[in-house]
Amino acid sequence: MPTSFLQMECTFLDRLSTRIMGFYSLFLCLLIFSVISSNVFTAYAFKGTYGVNYGKIADNLPSPRSVVTLLKAAKIKNTRIYDADHEVLKAFKGSGIEIIIGLGNEYLKEIAVGEDRAMNWIKENVQPFLPGTSIVGIAVGNEILGGDDHELWEVLLPSVKNVYDALHRLDLTKVVEVSSPHSEAVFTNSFPPSACIFRDDISIYMKPLLQFFSQIGSPFYINAYPFLAYKSDPEHIDINYALFKSNPGILDEKTNLHYDNMFEAQVDAAYAALENAGFPKMEVIVSETGWASRGDDNEAGANLENARTYNYNLRKRLAKKKGTPFRPKFVAKAYIFALFNENLKTGPTSERNFGLFKPDGSISYDIGFTGLRDSSGASSFIPFKVIAACITLVLLISAS
Repeated sequence: MPTSFLQMECTFLDRLSTRIMGFYSLFLCLLIFSVISSNVFTAYAFKGTYGVNYGKIADNLPSPRSVVTLLKAAKIKNTRIYDADHEVLKAFKGSGIEIIIGLGNEYLKEIAVGEDRAMNWIKENVQPFLPGTSIVGIAVGNEILGGDDHELWEVLLPSVKNVYDALHRLDLTKVVEVSSPHSEAVFTNSFPPSACIFRDDISIYMKPLLQFFSQIGSPFYINAYPFLAYKSDPEHIDINYALFKSNPGILDEKTNLHYDNMFEAQVDAAYAALENAGFPKMEVIVSETGWASRGDDNEAGANLENARTYNYNLRKRLAKKKGTPFRPKFVAKAYIFALFNENLKTGPTSERNFGLFKPDGSISYDIGFTGLRDSSGASSFIPFKVIAACITLVLLISAS
């Protein structure tokens, strides 16, 4: 073989080797960057824009396994529960559905005592279910600030910090977000949206809480109900404005922004309150919103048609993946209240009739979801045992 040819071949191989090493180095750098990045960003507990609250104050609901089937059929990827029910967490294993669990108000005084109390709770209710069950958040308390128990106002921030510190020690802060949802009661007023501020008596607790959430990258969760606003003042609020239907809307003269629905106005009121408190970059996520399909005689607007209209139009609005007039770069996100009607809830009739689905798994009204049963009561889903038997049969045939 001529010497010149050997030299050319060696040169080619050297260049090829150099390029391969270059690609390998680039791949290695990207891999290292991705690992570093994963340690920089905090947990983010929302996939897409639409989620649902899975309340269980009832004695006639489908099993948690059937609920997983229902959520998958509806293509709902985000859910919140108000406790840490182990049967639910087991049922959600491997489903891919992300779940925020609740640390109930009744535990806060104990959790606030020390990090060890939070550690015990997490080791019992969170760590054993990871990573199979996608627990992506812990809601510490529910509607604490503005509530009647002022002792809970005092212990909310210590509880939040202890939960976060325990997660940090377990290296779970990149997986599990820490938050605490609020009601509209934390605001002095919310109309017009730009005028919204936190109540003076709440600000001394809210601002340190927001400062901590800002440090750890948690959003502000608000329970926003146009239904409750309309019910409280039906003479002065246009029902079409509350239901996303055609209406003149309102103009916020300070910002010169126009609102054609109350949902966006309520979200922007929260953004305005955050900005006025010094947290203009914090994201707002609606942790609860919905409309009752039945109510007492004095509960204006609580009927099946309004519930269907609100939830149908809200789902369409969220599917657009758009921001609000005041925060156009923050995509609107919400958890609907609720998955089921809950027959054991106390209070007015509306409290037991917020469900998208009836206890038997059929739809309460049509907004595009498929129920576990059709309107005639016939089952429209394949039981898990049948699915398992079919898979086993396929495997046996393949092995033979």
